[in-house]
Amino acid sequence: MTSANDGRKATEYSHKQAFNRMRDIQDEIERIGGKEALTGEDETHWTELVQEFEELDGHRKNLERASDIARVRAALDSPHGTVERGTSVNPHDGYDLDPILNPDSVEDCRFRNPWDLAEVRTFDRTKGEVAREFRARAISAIEKMGAASDSVREAGTRIVEAWDDGDSRIARLCLATSSPEYLRAWSKCASGRGHMISPEEQRALERAMSLTDAQGGYLVPFQLDPTVIITADGSRNQIRQIARQVIATGDVWNGVSSGAVSWSWDAEAAEVSDDSTTFAQPSIPVHKAAGFIPISIEALEDEANVTAEVARLLAFGRDVLEAKAFTAGSGTGQPTGIVTALTGTSSVVTSATTDVFAAADVYRLDAALPARYRAGASWLANRAIYNLIRQFDVNGGAQMWERIGADVPPQLLGRPALEAEDMDGSVTATEDNPVLIYGDFNNYVIADRVGMQVEFIPHLVGSNRRPTGQRGWYSYYRVGAGVVNAGGLRMLNAT
Repeated sequence: MTSANDGRKATEYSHKQAFNRMRDIQDEIERIGGKEALTGEDETHWTELVQEFEELDGHRKNLERASDIARVRAALDSPHGTVERGTSVNPHDGYDLDPILNPDSVEDCRFRNPWDLAEVRTFDRTKGEVAREFRARAISAIEKMGAASDSVREAGTRIVEAWDDGDSRIARLCLATSSPEYLRAWSKCASGRGHMISPEEQRALERAMSLTDAQGGYLVPFQLDPTVIITADGSRNQIRQIARQVIATGDVWNGVSSGAVSWSWDAEAAEVSDDSTTFAQPSIPVHKAAGFIPISIEALEDEANVTAEVARLLAFGRDVLEAKAFTAGSGTGQPTGIVTALTGTSSVVTSATTDVFAAADVYRLDAALPARYRAGASWLANRAIYNLIRQFDVNGGAQMWERIGADVPPQLLGRPALEAEDMDGSVTATEDNPVLIYGDFNNYVIADRVGMQVEFIPHLVGSNRRPTGQRGWYSYYRVGAGVVNAGGLRMLNAT
């Protein structure tokens, strides 16, 4: 009999899974039995449920008898003729260890296999209860997943705890793509050995692909996803370092922003004044970015750990692509760069003298930023602009720079000075020159969507349509960015 739950036969269940499935069947039978009149479909479903229950009950009893036989044999084989309570004769028998005699084993036994979602009961449980179990399983899976450093585990846990939604999309994605079976299957597909995938690995691939919008590609394993790696190891892109980073689970990230909350002094027993603030809902669309990594057949055969190397290259290429987009991205088909977002707004401060950048302009920009944003403010400019600022004072930087000798960390007027090589590095006459940005970069939001996909291309061909002896990986992911509160940022335009 095939289970109506997940397509498995009754004999394929563990003891705990069989017991949970029997409990689900009981709930469903009671629900159908509570109807005043049964339809033909209800009668058929009732018969199937009863038959499945009997098969599961028989399988459960067989498992218990096998466990009892194993325990008796172990007792006779033991030097002392007994088996202590709390020990497990068969580590896969489905029973937890004694929490009193073995307190250290409780957490391990709670989710012995967090990736086995057949143990998750959904019938007669609220959406929140199911979501909490998925999140707990995802965090447990992160602790157990292979090919991950402590920093990656910490970053993965932080992503699940902070950004998972009510539908547990991130937790489900984590569980589907972090299992040992999926990691093995993806590694085989990434190295052109897809024909060697086992049935268990194929099921892991199918479960992961059911969570994506696209068809054909394979989701990068959670522990190798560039979003997780960049969160764990940091980014060379300094805009990403200081911007507010969020995780998007859909096509658009929606936030909430407002101006300063209005307060007032009110007299005793007087009606309170209207101090309401106006809330806005900024939205950031996520856009598709794609990359391609070619590799020769010889290099693919010689590379000992090709999957880890592919993940490293994907993360590095993503960082390079985003650096330019976060600075000057148009917002059409790509993230909106911070320069693009501030251009034409009231946040633009013009230089005191036309086409001249002077020391007074730095102070002018600092003064233009409201005091409430100054505590967490940073500077952003091309390094060439910082070098110009250093030359404003020929006496060694006492005018505005701190730690100019060590340059670690570089600070300008007591605030961090970060680099963006895609910003203007010089002042050109008759043109706009957005040379310096100052403010709290929490008002610039980067929305990442976890789940990069990779397709393995077995053969690349040349201009004559003949193989070149190369293979490759075509990858794509989605990210968005934009300013959610221009009032917290100021940009100097030397024009």
